[in-house]
Amino acid sequence: MLATTIVILVAIEHLGIMALEIWGTPVQQAKAFDLPLAFTKQREARVSFANQGIYNGMLGAAMIASYWLFSGATLVLVWQLLLVFVMVVALFGAFTATKKIIFLQFAPALLAFVLTLI
Repeated sequence: MLATTIVILVAIEHLGIMALEIWGTPVQQAKAFDLPLAFTKQREARVSFANQGIYNGMLGAAMIASYWLFSGATLVLVWQLLLVFVMVVALFGAFTATKKIIFLQFAPALLAFVLTLI
């Protein structure tokens, strides 16, 4: 039950990240991702954020949808795969964007992954 709760929270977090990346203001995006405001106001950056948002949203949606589509060991395996995707993306983001991604994205996904192993 705890693993399910944490996985769903990671999924909801990714839907929130999607919302920020797609519909957030340049000011919100600059603050959240530690980027210069001038950069987040650029059309190209806004398009790039929106594209990235779709990926984050689909990860979150897949985690939630899998709860109803699968059960037992298959559900756990699907969640583990999706959580590994989240962890890889979070590590890449931590090295290329901001270190706080380690705490905000990687750590919750790692916790959920470990809980699915138990």
